[in-house]
Parts: sequence; structure tokens; C-alpha cells
Amino acid sequence: MPPGEQLLQRISATRTFARIAPHVVPGLDRAVHRLTRGKVLLSARMLPGVILTATGARSGQPRRTPLACLPQEDGSWIVVGSNFGRPGHPAWTGNLLKNPEAEVSWHGRDIPVRARLLTGGERTRAWRTALAFWPPYAAYQARVAREIRLFRLERR
Repeated sequence: MPPGEQLLQRISATRTFARIAPHVVPGLDRAVHRLTRGKVLLSARMLPGVILTATGARSGQPRRTPLACLPQEDGSWIVVGSNFGRPGHPAWTGNLLKNPEAEVSWHGRDIPVRARLLTGGERTRAWRTALAFWPPYAAYQARVAREIRLFRLERR
């Protein structure tokens, strides 16, 4: 692992990062994504990422959220509702629970997906993969009492 990546992971696991990042990273990602017509996500320089467009659980309006993802060999993606280790589940996870039909922007292409909350052994395996992929997820889980939600986004 390159030294810069180790430093980034250590910073990402801190409570200070958890307080600041949710207010800065998504807005920057959305702006750069829009300006580059879906071809660039700044956060994808660290981790692969998608822009998830899901229907708001309460509003019924489209909600666009930049997310780190774990691309799978079968063409699906695993997304982790870590909320940077903050107490509540991120809103996008509630949106997917109520409205699993969604869309991701992946490398400049819009792809319709269906979200499925992972449970049991499938969740356990995906969580192990997520921790190997991005170790700060362990620090996020250690800070919260809730079980971090994991979803598989499957192409429709």
C-alpha cells in the first residue's frame, strides 16, 4: 500500500474527519461529477465511487448521493452505509429500503439498479471484503451502536 494511502486511511478513521467530511466531500463530488458530465468523482481518487440516484423515502423526489463502492465481478456494486461513523443511518439507506429501484452513474453511464439490503452470511462476507478494501470502516463501526447497513446494487 502506498504511504499516501496509509495516511489517508488513518485520517479517514478519525472523529474529526467524520464531523467535517459529510459536509464537504458529497458537495464537491456532486459538483465535479456534474461539470465533467459524469466522468469524474473526486472521492474516486481514493476509492471507486458511484453517484446513486434514489427516490426520497418521504419526499418522493430524486436524491443524488456520491458513494464509495466495491465493484463486484458480476457487475453489481456493494455500498456501505457507514455515514463516516456518525450515529444515525445515512438518509440514502432509508431511501433504498423504501424504494429499492434506483440508478447509479458509473464511469459516465447511467445504469438502472435494484438495491438489496444484505443480511446474514452474505452481509458477513461483504463486510469482510469492505474491511479489506477500506480498513477505516472498522473504526466507523466501533464508534456506533447501530449495525452499518450494506447493500448490493444489482443491474436491472
